[in-house]
Amino acid sequence: MAIQRLEASKLYHAAELEMLPSKSTKELAPIDEIVGQKRAQKAVEFAMSIKEKGYNIYAIGQNGLGKRTMILRYLNRHKHDVNDLYDWCYVANFDDVRTPKVLKLPCGVGSRFRQDIEKLISKLLNALPLAFDNEIYYSRADKLKNQLAQKQEAELAQIAKEAKAQGISLTITTQGDYQFVAMNGEEMHTEESFDNLSKKEQEHFSDTIDALEVQLRDMVRQLTEWEESYSDKIKKLNDEVTLDVIAHFIKQLKKDYSRYPEIKAYLKDLQKDIVENADIFLEKSEEQAEIASASLDKKLPRRYKINVLVSRKKEDFPIVVEENPNYHSLFGYVETATFKGTVFTDFSLIRPGSLHKANGGVLLMDAQKVLEQPYVWDGLKRALRARQLSYTSLEKEVTLTGTVSLDPEPIPLDVKIILFGDYRTYQLLQHYDPEFSELFRVTADFEDEMTRTDESELHYARFISSVVNDNNMLHCDRKAIARIIEHSSRLAGDQNKLSLHSAHIANLLRESNYVARQANSNMIRSSHVEEALANQELRVSRLKDTVMEGFVNGTTLIQTEGTAIGQVNALSVLSTSEYMFGAPNRITATTCYGEGDVIDIERSVDLGGSIHSKGVMILSAYLSSVFGKTAKVPLNTTITFEQSYGGVDGDSASMAEFCAVVSAFSKQPNRQDIAITGSMNQFGEAQPIGGVNEKIEGFFDVCTIKGRSHEQGVIIPRANTHNLMLRQDVVKAVEKGEFHIWAIDHVTEAIELFMGKPAGTLSEEGSYPINTVFGIAQAKLNSLRK
Repeated sequence: MAIQRLEASKLYHAAELEMLPSKSTKELAPIDEIVGQKRAQKAVEFAMSIKEKGYNIYAIGQNGLGKRTMILRYLNRHKHDVNDLYDWCYVANFDDVRTPKVLKLPCGVGSRFRQDIEKLISKLLNALPLAFDNEIYYSRADKLKNQLAQKQEAELAQIAKEAKAQGISLTITTQGDYQFVAMNGEEMHTEESFDNLSKKEQEHFSDTIDALEVQLRDMVRQLTEWEESYSDKIKKLNDEVTLDVIAHFIKQLKKDYSRYPEIKAYLKDLQKDIVENADIFLEKSEEQAEIASASLDKKLPRRYKINVLVSRKKEDFPIVVEENPNYHSLFGYVETATFKGTVFTDFSLIRPGSLHKANGGVLLMDAQKVLEQPYVWDGLKRALRARQLSYTSLEKEVTLTGTVSLDPEPIPLDVKIILFGDYRTYQLLQHYDPEFSELFRVTADFEDEMTRTDESELHYARFISSVVNDNNMLHCDRKAIARIIEHSSRLAGDQNKLSLHSAHIANLLRESNYVARQANSNMIRSSHVEEALANQELRVSRLKDTVMEGFVNGTTLIQTEGTAIGQVNALSVLSTSEYMFGAPNRITATTCYGEGDVIDIERSVDLGGSIHSKGVMILSAYLSSVFGKTAKVPLNTTITFEQSYGGVDGDSASMAEFCAVVSAFSKQPNRQDIAITGSMNQFGEAQPIGGVNEKIEGFFDVCTIKGRSHEQGVIIPRANTHNLMLRQDVVKAVEKGEFHIWAIDHVTEAIELFMGKPAGTLSEEGSYPINTVFGIAQAKLNSLRK
């Protein structure tokens, strides 16, 4: 079979866009699904449709695949069930202030209810003091007071009368105490006059006063009861007045919110509490206002506020992206305020987290960021397991102190968590956390690439349209769409694939848009895409320029014409984090008499990686099968990458190394205007390698630097043919016959191309024809053996 020289048509797969119905993205409908990710999309659809616990999503894939953008686009453009969405409010628990209550209200009701309660409290602040500052209230209160005073006076008058009948006067001391004093006619007895009385008279006065004092103490107890009764009556009067005022104002509220049992129950408790604590509204103290100011709040009694934690519109399905998932931003927290040197808190200072905002919907987070933050992963698992959100104080958990704080009623949680991460994070979670698989039962596995067909090209064009529309860019014409699709194929490294690294495509579109606007164009054209690609390469290609400079000034030794024994131009790929390019390497092989060993200098000095060493061992095995079937090969061979100081890995140079060794064995020179890439197996078969486009272009560029000839070219494994998406200058050179690319199936084809002779086939007697490369080498080896 003749060695195949590839035609220019095989080197680049142009996008014909046969199914594209429009001339530009202007008339092209944006895609409303996850492009090229049917597997991942099915997983998302499945998880979103299941309400049971544990069906959260872990989206796996490399960075830059646009996992988040794609899922957000899908979520935003598909209808969701909005029947399970609610407003969540915290209100005071009047029975126990440390455990605030939750109100679960229909969408939009929470904010309206808060405003109505604020209006009610504002009205009461004005109306209640007025209700207690009028003649009707004063007259009713005075009547009760007078009744008490009259009873007191009547009782005292009775005791005074009885005392007077027995010659004793009831007087009040300067301290306000009641005192009985013996009388001497109309005058009080002095100590002297009292001493002049007979003992019997003195005893009579003492006994009488003792009896009167007992009677007085009984009366005082009776007075206390009357005062308590009076206080109760005043309290009842105050309650009646307060209730009359509240009932008047709250009547409409009860009517407006009669459909909501939770609000009805709260209004009932509110009314009862205001009646019991009417003093809050009557005292002219500025303390309430000062406390409100301390917590940046309205100057209303804090006890009666409605803390609307989450308020949403009925039709708004919550889709929340949490960029910084720390404990407080995710689970919420209870703020504190300082008033006159004292730190205080209450239910109105409870603040929501992302989980509260996403409740009933979807929360999207980066898995690595979640795992980086302390206590977040455990807290998230606890919330998902319990299906409720509790305000557990992180400070209390961490410090283990018994600080007094709020213990709000937990909120029921119904949320889908979507975590984005790479394979490594996924494997670590699977391996080390048994609960992970229980809570994240759905894996959305994102592909790196999709099959390239006419239909998928149309899908990709619609994806381009969605990026253009979402970012208000200039529209792309047909040729620009085709060029972007072709570039996507180049990114995928396959004529029959399209890259799904949407971040890269989106960046290219942004830069093409910039170029087009700078050129005052009304549309993005293929020339603008080309310029944007050139700009991108210019920014990141400093290393390539440095490497190529070595070929320009002769620092890096290489031949691109003529022939040389034991020397081959191999192709390698160099890369930075942003850029990959190819450059030729000179591989040399030398021989000396020995035991048939193949010495890899790179490995000996620890510059060769394990895959490269494996390639050399495979090469040695094939070499032995070719020349050592009947007797040991009497030559030691040493191979190396010349001027390579940074380490070598990969087996893509094994065919090149074999050609260098055979040249050294046979003393047949190799062509230096040809470079080769590709690995081989133990049978000499050519195996595909990576970076084939960059490698070919790298040799083409060096040939341009050193001087072009029409015989130059590159040998690649036939299995790499479908990976070719070469630069247009290389394609045109091949088209004109000025550069060549050969696709081979076996290393012997490479030997024939390098040395101009067939490699040779082993006869039944175990020898190769003398006019072949293997035959010449075998003859030399046999002479050495003799």
